[in-house]
Amino acid sequence: MSKFDNLMKLAKNTKPKKIAVAAAQDEDVLKALKAAMEENICLPILIGNKEKIIEISQEINLDLNGIEIMETKDEAEAARKAVSMVSSGQADIVMKGLLDTSLILKAVLDKEIGLRTGNILSHAAVFETDKYHKLFIITDAAMNIAPSALEKKQIIENTLPLCRALNIENPKVAVICAKEKVTDKMQATLDAQILVDMYKEGQIKGCIVEGPFGLDNAISKEAAATKGVKGQVAGDADILLMPNIEAGNVMYKTLTYLADSKNAGIILGAKAPIVLTSRADSDEAKLYSILLGVICS
Repeated sequence: MSKFDNLMKLAKNTKPKKIAVAAAQDEDVLKALKAAMEENICLPILIGNKEKIIEISQEINLDLNGIEIMETKDEAEAARKAVSMVSSGQADIVMKGLLDTSLILKAVLDKEIGLRTGNILSHAAVFETDKYHKLFIITDAAMNIAPSALEKKQIIENTLPLCRALNIENPKVAVICAKEKVTDKMQATLDAQILVDMYKEGQIKGCIVEGPFGLDNAISKEAAATKGVKGQVAGDADILLMPNIEAGNVMYKTLTYLADSKNAGIILGAKAPIVLTSRADSDEAKLYSILLGVICS
């Protein structure tokens, strides 16, 4: 799959999903929901400042007939209500609106109403750019600060259901580092070797894991050939497993602001998809993130 247009087709082939939106009083969020509803992809439940939600909806010509609005001006309460609706089966997907990410995550991890599974949570960002021949996934750019090799294994495993939803049958995972050789001076390269060994021993299944890779060798066959980097993943990665949150976050924002790209973001590892985008993301990015949540639910 090379374009987000294909993602829209996948989402339209599923049953419309109920999305509980925490702090829905955000213009870009409501624009994204409007676009998704026009394609009969979702039915939102809007939680937050009702007056603001109605005001913004009128400005963007969003018809609120038949849409449930739950009033609360408290952001933490909005997060708890959205998560509770999913954990109780009243909704299929949680979506973050105009509130801090930490509030959503606190509700998701709540022992009583949350969506814990025992796995770590991780963020996956799907990107489309004319510079690459297919959609690719960056993980983790938002959740895990300095994951260990075992945590990186879980991050990979979290991402595999998303790949299957995107019709990527045997995803190619590139373990990204600053260089291609293992050295005890760079923990990320040591982690890469551990992950590759786990893969070869059958401890990581459903994908191909290779590394360490410099970013260039993971996404460019020419760069890989020039440096003598070989393998099934070289120049053809589906998943870029980043060494830490700094690298992932910088790459995410570089692609978003300095490249002609499109993106979508989702939190994986919970009982249900969590549509999580930056408050600065466009309505287009939020629409694509909704589509991810729909096909993954």
